[in-house]
Amino acid sequence: MKVAYLGPQGTFSEEAAFRYFSSNKVEWLMCDSILDVLDAIKELKVDKGLVPIENSIEGTINMTADGLLTDDFFIEEEIILPVSLNLLTMKGVKTNQVEEVWSIPPALAQCRDYIRELKATSRHFNSTSSATRALRDKARKNVGAIGSEWSARMFNLQVTERNIQDHHENCTRFVLVRNSRSAIVNAAKTLLVVTPNDERPGILAIILNVFSSLSINLTWIDSRPTKRKLGTYRFFIEAEMSLYEKNIHKAIAILEAYGHKVSILGNYNTTKL
Repeated sequence: MKVAYLGPQGTFSEEAAFRYFSSNKVEWLMCDSILDVLDAIKELKVDKGLVPIENSIEGTINMTADGLLTDDFFIEEEIILPVSLNLLTMKGVKTNQVEEVWSIPPALAQCRDYIRELKATSRHFNSTSSATRALRDKARKNVGAIGSEWSARMFNLQVTERNIQDHHENCTRFVLVRNSRSAIVNAAKTLLVVTPNDERPGILAIILNVFSSLSINLTWIDSRPTKRKLGTYRFFIEAEMSLYEKNIHKAIAILEAYGHKVSILGNYNTTKL
């Protein structure tokens, strides 16, 4: 089996992929972007691909959400990775020696209080792993990088302080994607994309009421522009129900009877790492 994931080395995506497939023999394809992962699936270069879709603090990862709508992709599993942000330094460095902190902008933002207390300046990088790699290469003893323990092991750095993020219930949700559709009998969730047939007032409430009337619990709702006209949206709706249950098909049939377009984007269970 060949699996694509978002690089570079040391990213949270790599950690999620390697930990999820820890007991399987996998050939890996590291990609430069989320869209490259999806292209690899579409072009049959890999059997599956792992991409991040949501962070509990930053919200939906729009590049993934939009990318999943471009082809006949299907989600077969969701994977939850707890995100612990740590201060990484060269070995032997003490916290009070750190004058500058390197990382990706969202990680720096999530550790704003800690960096302020440290009275350090910050420098932006393209990823947490590129920051940790740069620290290893430059061996600066007055610099810390924000990253994971996984990244620290990859680049032989010291975890000087753990869990420095401002909000400690931080998780990233990844989805395992393929380009063939087949429902899982005991799957707990179904992901639909609903494109309304018009934009009249209350349209989202009307759509959601269909699920409520059938006692279908919804676990995620998000909107993305249709890219046809300003102010027109389609909706990601995650239902806590398998595709094998009658009520989910009733909901789809009712929505389609109203003239809305409904696409099934996935049927899956959840793995917590």
